[in-house]
Amino acid sequence: MKNENAIRIFEQKKVRTHWDEDKELWFISVIDVIEVLTETDRPRKYWNDLKTKLKKEGSELSEKIGQLKLAAPDGKMRLTDVADSEQIFRLIQSIPSPKAEPFKLWLAQLASERLDEMQDPEITIDRALEQYLTLGYSENWINQRLKSIEIRKELTDEWKKRGLSKGLQFATLTDIITKAWSGKTTKAYKVLKNLKNENLRDNMTNTELIFNMLA
Repeated sequence: MKNENAIRIFEQKKVRTHWDEDKELWFISVIDVIEVLTETDRPRKYWNDLKTKLKKEGSELSEKIGQLKLAAPDGKMRLTDVADSEQIFRLIQSIPSPKAEPFKLWLAQLASERLDEMQDPEITIDRALEQYLTLGYSENWINQRLKSIEIRKELTDEWKKRGLSKGLQFATLTDIITKAWSGKTTKAYKVLKNLKNENLRDNMTNTELIFNMLA
């Protein structure tokens, strides 16, 4: 189940992540990391105070923190402070927490899993299968979904070969495909199914997946 923005779980806590294919780096929500390590109910205030402290100490860490749009608790995509794994390790050193070492191991595992997936694509499929089973999908639906992922990958690879890029061009072509079988744009179809940031194909029926693959 390939997804650039994904929710990862550390000790029952959600951690928002983003995989940058070009840089081959994980970017992780700083606020989520702070909430996990400190268990504070005001992680944003903690982060603001920590940034002030780091600047006074002469650290440039807070200045190197970037921002990406990640799903907020209200379901909307909002700009969120993110850091790569190296920056997160440095951040952890500034936060006294008994969970620091377990979280470092979790980060290392996250990186290791990604390397495994890059070297052996079958691992990605196996993990997707496990996740879908955990979420309660039927085996018949999962087979259709995994086939649709394979077809989608072949299609986007062909688009890349022809000089198209992710973003608007991919979205426009995807809209054409969705309209071909449903009569609606991708956005309109998500509204029809009452979806916000969820993956549309993860919420299709077997029949919808088949029509989408044929299109």
